[in-house]
Amino acid sequence: MIHIFQGANNQYFFSSFSKRRLNLKQNKMRTYARRVIFLSFIIIYTDCVAQKKIISLKEIASLVQNNLPQIQAYKDQSNAESQNINLAKNTFVPDVSVGYQANYSTYNNITGMSYPGLIMPITGPPSSNNNINFVPGTALSMFVKWSPITFGQRNAAIEKATAQFHLANALYNQALFKQQYSAMFSYLDAVYLQQLLLTVQANVHRVEVSWNQSLVLAREGIRPGIDTIQFQSALAQARVMYYSAKKIFQLQLEELGRLTGLQQSSTDIILSDSLLATNFPSLPDTSMALADNPVLQYYQSKQEFSKASLKAIQTTWRPHLDVWGNAYGRGSGVEYNGVVNKMDGWNLSRTNYGAGIQLSFPILQFSQINIQKKQYQSLLKSDEAMVSQTKLDLQKQLESALINFNQNKQIAEQTNLQKQFAIYAYNGLEISYKSGLIDYTRLTQGQYELLNAEVTNTNAYLQMWHALLDFSVAKGDLNIFLQQLK
Repeated sequence: MIHIFQGANNQYFFSSFSKRRLNLKQNKMRTYARRVIFLSFIIIYTDCVAQKKIISLKEIASLVQNNLPQIQAYKDQSNAESQNINLAKNTFVPDVSVGYQANYSTYNNITGMSYPGLIMPITGPPSSNNNINFVPGTALSMFVKWSPITFGQRNAAIEKATAQFHLANALYNQALFKQQYSAMFSYLDAVYLQQLLLTVQANVHRVEVSWNQSLVLAREGIRPGIDTIQFQSALAQARVMYYSAKKIFQLQLEELGRLTGLQQSSTDIILSDSLLATNFPSLPDTSMALADNPVLQYYQSKQEFSKASLKAIQTTWRPHLDVWGNAYGRGSGVEYNGVVNKMDGWNLSRTNYGAGIQLSFPILQFSQINIQKKQYQSLLKSDEAMVSQTKLDLQKQLESALINFNQNKQIAEQTNLQKQFAIYAYNGLEISYKSGLIDYTRLTQGQYELLNAEVTNTNAYLQMWHALLDFSVAKGDLNIFLQQLK
């Protein structure tokens, strides 16, 4: 019996030990599986976050400048115009042209055939009769032309090229500024729509709660069953409103991506400045200075270009002074006495050198130049008028932005109160409905008033930020707007 008992104990011991080893393996496998699942979740989450693009309002300016091909096109055009300044300055460098000609032609044209270029053949027959035997001929020429003195024409050309570059650069700055403004305006609209989406989503939740309450109250006989059906209809309407707001919000994010050159889709864009819909901005700078506005600078640059063009026209009716030099050599297979020596045709046996100056004056161009002067004088007056009009427009834009900002700030303060009282009223109506004191119509009216108050409050904040942005645009300094971000 003892041996049997001991055998049974041993069998029990080994059986328990095997079970513990099996349980230990299973626990290890479960732990390993949890770790694999956790690591997989971390990898998937990290990958999803990495694909998202979080953008703030302060990044908009650099995104527009660096990502948009249109802005790069304006920049390249400005760089191209800057080379006109070097071209105008480069006219001081002498012009040196070198040409060489070698040919095998008839006896009658000992200087070689007439090719387009620097070297012209000597006119007249060199022989007493028509001899069409072929002999070689060569020619080499170097011509130097220099205009060191232009009587103000070179300086006028440099000034015109400089003004043209400034105009192209002002056009680039204007295009960049307008695109940055459009992108920031779109960002504000996106923030508003995002807040509107949250508001509509909260309204869906309120209607769902009311629907569930109506089910309970209908079962208890406190409210009629028709309330449940009406709340179901209201819930469907609230969800339709939510999906519509979500669609508009995603389309606005797509527009924001287009204006900033982002490659991400609307579902991968996250707005980091979403608290704008609940923050009050301030207006630190109320001066009316307009000198930094890119639109005004563009028209001022256009005016300066017209002045430079008029000056260039005025310098046209002036003398032209050129200094020239020439080195010239010829070789012919026919001597002066008619003897043919073909080997001499490959040598430059006759050379000439010369230098001189040439002064010319376009006497009869004064009529044409006067017409051009009148033309550019009219263009200059037009540009001056556009500068004055732009200053007037920007001045009124500043005043309008100030009015909008101050009035929208007062509106936002009142909508805060409207929203708070609407919340109090709805909470009270909800309690009254549970108690059977009011009907479905009164509760849904409270829901609508609360939703309307929340939307109105969000819109008031948006309009205040829009007014601040418009003021910054009129001033020509977007930092006035960006400095209010917290």
